[in-house]
Amino acid sequence: MRRSRGLTAALVLSLAGAGTGIGLVLMPQASAITPPVAFTADELPTWQPDGIVFAMAQANGTVFAGGTFSAVRPPEGAAGAEQEAVNFVALDAATGKPTACKLAFTVGDGTATVRTLVVSKDNKTLYAGGYFGAVNGTPVSSLAAIDIASCTPKAAFHPGFPATVRGLAVTDDTLYAAGDFNAVDGQTRERFAAVDAGTGALKPFVANVDEPGRAVEVTPDGKNVLLGGDFFTVNGTNSHALAVVNATTGAVTKTYSNIPSNSVVKDISTDDTGFYTGHEGSGGGVFDGRIGLRLNDFTEKWRDRCLGATQFVLPYEGVLYSSSHAHDCSTELEFPDGKRNFLLAQPTNHEGAAPAPVDGFVRGPGKLGWHPTANDGLGEGIGPRVMAVAEKNDVKYMWVGGEFTLINGKAQQGLTRFASTGDVGAPTTPVASASSVKPGEAQVRWRTSYDADDSKLTYRIYRNGSATPAATVTASSLEWERPQASWTDATVKAGQSYSYRVTATDDAGNTSALSAVASVTIPTSVQSYPNQVRADGANLYWRYDDTVSPYVADSSTGGNYSGVQVNAPALRQTPGAVSGASAAMGFNGTSQQVHGDRRQTVGNTFTVETWFKTNTTRGGKLIGFGNNTTRNSGSYDKHIYMTNTGRLVFGVYNGSARTVSTGLFETYNDNKWHHVVGTQGPGGITLYVDGQNKGSLNATSNATYAGYWHAGGDNLSGWPTRPTSNFFAGQLDETAVYPTTLTQAQVKNHFDLAKAPTDSVSAVKATEDTYINQGAPSTAYGTSTSLAVRGTSAYETYLRFDLPAAPAGQVLKSASLQIKTSTQAGAGTADTVSVVPVTGTWSGAGTTFNTKPTLGTTPLGSIAGVPDGSAVHSVELDTAALSAVLGGSYSLGLTSTGTDPLWIWSSESTAAEGTPQLVLTFGAK
Repeated sequence: MRRSRGLTAALVLSLAGAGTGIGLVLMPQASAITPPVAFTADELPTWQPDGIVFAMAQANGTVFAGGTFSAVRPPEGAAGAEQEAVNFVALDAATGKPTACKLAFTVGDGTATVRTLVVSKDNKTLYAGGYFGAVNGTPVSSLAAIDIASCTPKAAFHPGFPATVRGLAVTDDTLYAAGDFNAVDGQTRERFAAVDAGTGALKPFVANVDEPGRAVEVTPDGKNVLLGGDFFTVNGTNSHALAVVNATTGAVTKTYSNIPSNSVVKDISTDDTGFYTGHEGSGGGVFDGRIGLRLNDFTEKWRDRCLGATQFVLPYEGVLYSSSHAHDCSTELEFPDGKRNFLLAQPTNHEGAAPAPVDGFVRGPGKLGWHPTANDGLGEGIGPRVMAVAEKNDVKYMWVGGEFTLINGKAQQGLTRFASTGDVGAPTTPVASASSVKPGEAQVRWRTSYDADDSKLTYRIYRNGSATPAATVTASSLEWERPQASWTDATVKAGQSYSYRVTATDDAGNTSALSAVASVTIPTSVQSYPNQVRADGANLYWRYDDTVSPYVADSSTGGNYSGVQVNAPALRQTPGAVSGASAAMGFNGTSQQVHGDRRQTVGNTFTVETWFKTNTTRGGKLIGFGNNTTRNSGSYDKHIYMTNTGRLVFGVYNGSARTVSTGLFETYNDNKWHHVVGTQGPGGITLYVDGQNKGSLNATSNATYAGYWHAGGDNLSGWPTRPTSNFFAGQLDETAVYPTTLTQAQVKNHFDLAKAPTDSVSAVKATEDTYINQGAPSTAYGTSTSLAVRGTSAYETYLRFDLPAAPAGQVLKSASLQIKTSTQAGAGTADTVSVVPVTGTWSGAGTTFNTKPTLGTTPLGSIAGVPDGSAVHSVELDTAALSAVLGGSYSLGLTSTGTDPLWIWSSESTAAEGTPQLVLTFGAK
């Protein structure tokens, strides 16, 4: 019997994306991991067998592993010679190395194997079951008792099991066995039996079943035994795969009829929170997951219906750890069918009230942030098969055995282990974006990071290259659920450019690299189109202005339904659909798409909206909802798609496909930007194109399922006038989803606003720069990576820019100079630095203090002191003065009257954001 060591602290899994603490940096304990998970996901060096591990047990800091193998070898790359290990090895829990205990499990005919191990209550005896005829030459019959202290088989203990023993459980005086046998010591015992734990004498316990037994577990009070396996009857009573019987007689106590006939029980465990079963099956309607049962009456408290053959369940400190190859947890509202997840953890009980039953079953507790990776490996390709927790020197170790040959992407066969301390894995690097739609605020957004043993991470946002965070945000994420987090900077100034970088830190203090720089220029007036989309209540808004893969930012005001790019769509396609600086995303029509990062459900009232441009003759899905991500969805509707001829179709499914389409001769594959909107509400569904109503239908409901929004592609099988391709070839822009029905007036307003004039921004980098030094009057510094400014003794910096002309119909509305202090100590200055025009000629190669140009006397702008520390700073400039010189080459000088020098990066520097630049905002007159 496997018992956990106790209950856990309360589980906390909540997203706190809006909370900030300015300048707050917390230093967590070095060994911390996100509770209630008790182990890191960092694999430790462990000796490994040359075959498969089927069984594990532990006692007194030693881990016993049994299976089908002949030798063990050191971890990959470690020193040491291979050692013989015939289907069994004993290992030090703390070092992962073999101990002096050597046992060989052999058989005269066939292949010997150890399939189950269990330790007596007093930790003195190890019981082993499987298929073998001798242990170190001592005759046995598929069941053996080992004296742990001397590492020798007990010759007097040898009950006769003529076939494989697959499961064991032990009390103070009784050993229960499950397997393939039909008799024990010549007496009928079909697949389950009990023997005296000391002598091996057969007990009167009879629980005969019609198919193999695989698991057995004793209740904590010792009065009942849970049986698991393939069977359909117990002592002639119908009960499939699971049953409870009297511990003394084997008489049936409780039967079960709600486990599918094509599924079996592979393992049963218990602790003070309940009983837990792991299941495996094949075929349609299979149950491959886990069940939680109550201690008092053996009734079901929850059922986790993830697909992927659960081999083992281990409750420990309030968490149920399991080994499987779970590949589809859609029923649990978690990951869809796809990648195999071999090691999972979830609370043993629901936090608070359990969710309402679905299809007659209460869903299992949600998965926790413990996610070491493995692979299918050898044999049946099952991956991990068995688990055990051992403790030594006050450190707890989770041991895992099975068929795998990789752990966390590294070569490691059959055995691995994880500790309760020493978390060293840093979170993945956040992918960030920044945007602004009105003066006075900038939104910084990022895809939450993934950490294999920490689901709650701390994010620090750094502005303009500063070493001190501007804000701290805490957010939760899992490997398959990485929702967007965000922070709003309300201290920005219109017309100025800002840059942001984000890091992620786990509870152990491991910190990711800085994200790539996300830059934004704050507009001098409200950007009418995106501001209206947000005001009209979009809870998903993909603008496709992203600069890196695979993240697509959600620019809505609170949905945080970011997207994930699939197969690298083309970024920053211009011009976009909305006037100004908007960019679009390009799709190839064969494999590229964007899908939502968070599963959700959609009601019978919604609006989908996007802009598109294409000349395709193969059609494709522009936007829609489906229950998968990178694979074709099995449920899919609420979509807008294009036919081969360029017509548009909007449809929902409510038992049949209900669609509205544009007219026979209304086609939109003319390589021009078009606006399309589909709505559903109490009045039915309506399709709008370019602000015009193209038809309605009285369809007030749709298919109800959990899924993801898709742009650029997903399944279209079975839909009317289905195009050749599920995928859209062309460009998409400004995709939005609303939980309401937009009116025709709102739709028309969006269409009109997209064409309204808006501000445009030009970032103009210096084409040449240098500085002069009064202390070295003949030296030219044109190739220096740094520039300097000081009054006495004089340093002056000169910058040259090629200024663009104002766009037609627009004027310069704001201008600022952006510089970045260098990393040298004392790079900042306490003095005021002024920006003045340069009125003389100069060059980087030839300008020295002796040949310096003349500087203007009227400052274009100034900055009153620059703090130490490498960071970006902006100086607002005189707009009228800059307007007069647009369209030509223009030089600026930086001067000071004090004695404290300012050091900044030059255009020759490779420092991020280091090049001096002008930020020019143009807008309507």
